[in-house]
Amino acid sequence: MDFAASEELTMLRQSVAAIASRFGHEYYVERARADERTDELWNAVAEGGFLGVNVPEEYGGGGGGITELAAVAEELAAAGCPLLVIVVSPAICATIIARYGTDAQKQRWLPRFATGELKMAFAITEPDAGSNSHNLSLTATKDGDVYRLNGSKYYISGVDECEAIMVVTRTGIDPETGRGRLSLFVVDVDSPGLEKQVLPVEITAPEKQFTLFFDNVEVPADRLVGDEGEGLRQVFLGLNPERILSAAMANGISRYALDKASEYARTREVWGTAIGRHQGLAHPLAKAKIDLELARLMTEKAAWLCDHDGDNPEAGEASNMAKFAAADAAGVALDQAIQTHGGNGMSSEYGLADLWGMTRLLRIAPVSREMILNYVAQHSLRLPRSY
Repeated sequence: MDFAASEELTMLRQSVAAIASRFGHEYYVERARADERTDELWNAVAEGGFLGVNVPEEYGGGGGGITELAAVAEELAAAGCPLLVIVVSPAICATIIARYGTDAQKQRWLPRFATGELKMAFAITEPDAGSNSHNLSLTATKDGDVYRLNGSKYYISGVDECEAIMVVTRTGIDPETGRGRLSLFVVDVDSPGLEKQVLPVEITAPEKQFTLFFDNVEVPADRLVGDEGEGLRQVFLGLNPERILSAAMANGISRYALDKASEYARTREVWGTAIGRHQGLAHPLAKAKIDLELARLMTEKAAWLCDHDGDNPEAGEASNMAKFAAADAAGVALDQAIQTHGGNGMSSEYGLADLWGMTRLLRIAPVSREMILNYVAQHSLRLPRSY
């Protein structure tokens, strides 16, 4: 086992970090509070080819995997710029299309994923389904050469930045189990009958959340991704990358918070000595650093498993554990960074408290801590199913 990062991955991290440092957290927050997009940052990262590192080379991408894309997400977050769209567009949507798309679909979308020109949202969550994807109610009904979509989705990120949405629909019912048979469609955001409403949230982030209403939205049959009725299996291929990218983003936030806290603790003096000399502050920061590095190790393991055998149950186990560990570590790291700053931790000038909403979100989404514990109990420990 070699825990040293390859030269290529190290250079990737350094390149992304250099780009992100030109923008930084102040830029990120200014855009978020002005209700504006971070197009300049996105385009700068895209120009280097870093948003397409996981796209196959034959479509203009880097030919890498989730390992490389997770490194990009972590370095952006470590610079104070955690971008949600990178989780859903290149991680989920590009991964699913590269695996299950037709040749025409791959030719149509993957080259633009590779350049960062294409952003695609992902819509699975529904108000009455929660974590139970079998209970999705948004229907897609075949009508000649088209499907007609009816229903709603909510908490869909960055729709206003995207030109299309990968929508998880119900196209039938399994007569033996009564569960929905799911199918995936790529739907243009300007499709007639699709209504988009901003869902206000207490998170300082440039990406907005949306509730989507589909009223007889017509989608050509060639927008079906993969086989009809096999959408759940296809979705799960994208959910492991989603969890890994969320973990990477949380790890980046931890790094950002601990860098800020350590710098402050080294330079802030009270009663003639640096506050970092006191174990009451030093030890909690040291513990947060240990938790961060443990979370990064699990994230790297999950990404490696995902890249080498994404269908292996171990990849799902590691992806869930990485997301759980990283989100918890980020919550502790940010909280301790704020505490280290004292009152200044709540000051906008120090760029910490405005990350609380995003950090707290990562303990809930894309899968809650409770559902991860259910997964580990059932699949890892082979305990009776509890839900």
